[in-house]
Amino acid sequence: MVAASKQEPKIIRTERGLTIAGTRITLYDVMDYLKAQYPPKLIREKLGLNDEQINSALAYIETHQTEVEAEYQECLQTAVEIRQYWEERNREHFAKISAMPPKSDQEALRAKLQAWKARIEAQS
Repeated sequence: MVAASKQEPKIIRTERGLTIAGTRITLYDVMDYLKAQYPPKLIREKLGLNDEQINSALAYIETHQTEVEAEYQECLQTAVEIRQYWEERNREHFAKISAMPPKSDQEALRAKLQAWKARIEAQS
C-alpha cells in the first residue's frame, strides 16, 4: 500500500501577505495585473511564473475572492498612505533645501546653466 504524499501548498501566508509558494510574488501583485485586464499568459511572463504557479494563484483568487479582494484593498490603502507620507516628508525636505543659500562653488555652475538655457531659448 502506497501512502498518499502530502501536497505542498501553492499559496502561503508570509509577512508580505498571501504569496505564491517559492516566490516573493504576492497575490496582490497578480491582482494589480488582473485589475488592469492583463491576460494570464502575460501576467505569468511579467512576474516570471510558471504555468502551475499562475494557475494556482488564479484558482486561489477565484475560490477566495472575497478574502483576497479585502486584503488587496487594504494593500492599496496602505500604499496610498505610505505615498502620502513620503510626499509630505519630501515636500518639507525640498522646501528646506530650496531655502538654503547656494554654495559659492555652485554659483559658477548656475551662471553657466542660465546662459545655456538663454542660448537655447534664443535659438527656438
